[in-house]
Amino acid sequence: MSVNFRPLGSRVVVERLDEDEKTAGGIIIPDSAKEKPSQGKIVAVGAGERDDNGKQVEMEVSVGDTVLFGKWSGTEVKLDGKDLLIMKESDIMGVVA
Repeated sequence: MSVNFRPLGSRVVVERLDEDEKTAGGIIIPDSAKEKPSQGKIVAVGAGERDDNGKQVEMEVSVGDTVLFGKWSGTEVKLDGKDLLIMKESDIMGVVA
């Protein structure tokens, strides 16, 4: 998926990954009771921050990475008809291998 948006600094754009709609026992979970997943796929990455000497510090994540982030991380936005999150790289806990 390509987004017509380039985040600045150490920000990334993340598309949430859908969670299961059924429990292990087969019970269907209504939308109102679902917790928002804390896993997503990176669709855009900023250039990274600058250190104290003005040198560009590369981002540790890249487009296509599947990441875990905090439940309340990021700002929800709608871009190109998709619900996305914009967050700082520091809000990401790790990359799913």
